[in-house]
Amino acid sequence: MSGWTTVSDLRLRLLKKWDKGLFLAARLSGEDIFPLRFALKTPGTMELSEQFGAVQEWVSALASREKSGSQKGFTLEWRQVNHRQLGRNRLPAAAIFEQEADALAFIGKEKESDRFSGLCDLISGCFAPLKVWLARRPLTVLEHEVHWPRLLAVLAWIKDHPRPAMYVRQLEIADVDTKFVEQHRNLLAELLDIILPEGSIDKTARGVSGFEQRYGFLSKPSQIRFRLLDSDLYIGGLSDLQIPADDFSRLKLQVNKVFITENDINGLAFPDLKKSLVIFGLGYGLDRLSGAGWLRDKTIYYWGDIDTHGFAMLDQIRSAYPQTVSFLMDRGTLMDHKSLWVREKKQANRELTRLSPAEFSLYDDLRTNRIAAEVRLEQERISYTHFKRALGNFD
Repeated sequence: MSGWTTVSDLRLRLLKKWDKGLFLAARLSGEDIFPLRFALKTPGTMELSEQFGAVQEWVSALASREKSGSQKGFTLEWRQVNHRQLGRNRLPAAAIFEQEADALAFIGKEKESDRFSGLCDLISGCFAPLKVWLARRPLTVLEHEVHWPRLLAVLAWIKDHPRPAMYVRQLEIADVDTKFVEQHRNLLAELLDIILPEGSIDKTARGVSGFEQRYGFLSKPSQIRFRLLDSDLYIGGLSDLQIPADDFSRLKLQVNKVFITENDINGLAFPDLKKSLVIFGLGYGLDRLSGAGWLRDKTIYYWGDIDTHGFAMLDQIRSAYPQTVSFLMDRGTLMDHKSLWVREKKQANRELTRLSPAEFSLYDDLRTNRIAAEVRLEQERISYTHFKRALGNFD
C-alpha cells in the first residue's frame, strides 16, 4: 500500500495550505477557493491483482472518512477500473472538500479560524487601513493573539502623537512597558508604516535598529571610544574615553594623527605617540565620525582586517575623510602572516571606488579567491613586532 494517498496525506496537504494562510486570507479577500480537489495516488493494475486485500482496506479507510450527515470532511470522486481477472471495480480518484467548514473541521482549525475573525473585527475596527495587511499576514495575526490589545494601544498612541521626540521608556500606556515595544518592534513597524501619514515616517531609517529614528523617538546616543596617545593631550587626566558622537564632533583636539582600528585590544595596546589618538570598536559604524569636522585636516590611518569587509570599511571612512591612509592592510603584511589566515565566511562583493590601485588589486584578489579561498587576516593576528615596526615610521 506504499505510496497510495491516505487520510493522513490529505490532512497534510490541507495543513500546508493552512500554514500558508490561504484559508484565512481567502475569508478576508472574498476569494472563492472551494471546492478543493485533491487527486489521489491510487493502486496500479499490477498492485490491484497482487494486493487486492490491501486495496480493499485502503478504499475502506478513505470511504470511512467521507462526509456524512454528522461528519464534515471530503467526498470521494470515483472511477471505474476494468481488470482482466478481477472484473469491474470502483476506486476513489480524488477527494473533494466542498466548503471551508469541511476543510477546517478535517484539520481541527475551526477554533483558530473563529478567533481570527474576531481579531480581524477588533483590528480593522480600530484601523481600517490594516484590512489588507490582515489578509496578507493572517498567521501573524493569530501568533500575536494575546498581544493585540496592547499593540493597538501603542499604535493609537503613536498615531495621536506623531514623532514625539521622547524615549520609548517615557511612554505612558496602560500595561505597556519598554520591553514590550522592543520585543514587537518589527511588527509595530509593519503596522505603523500603514497607518501613519508619510510625513510622520523617516524612511531613511530601516530595520530594528532604526525604529526610534523612523518614528521620531529619541534613541540611545551613538558612542565613540578613543585613547589619547599623548599625555599632554589628556582630558582632565583621562586618556581612555567613551563619549556620544555628538560630543566627539565638538572636540577640538590638537592632534596631527588619528588612527582608527576595529579591534578593542589593538586600540588599548597602541603605544604613546605624540600628537596622536586612536579610535576603536566602530566596525561599520564609521559614519558616527562623519560629523567631526575637526578631523578633516588631520592625517587619518585606518587599520582593519585584511579581508573584503576590511576594505569595504576603508572605502566607507574615505567617503567622509578622503585623506585616510590604510595601515597594515597591504599585500606584504598579508603574505608575511600566511600561517595565521582564517576564512571569511561571508565576503563583501561590491565595487569600492575609493580604494587606491594597490588596495583595489588586493581587495579584488580576495573577493575572487585568487589568493586562496575566503582569505582573512584579522588585525589582532598581526604580530606586535610587525605592528611596532610599522608604527615606528610615525615617530
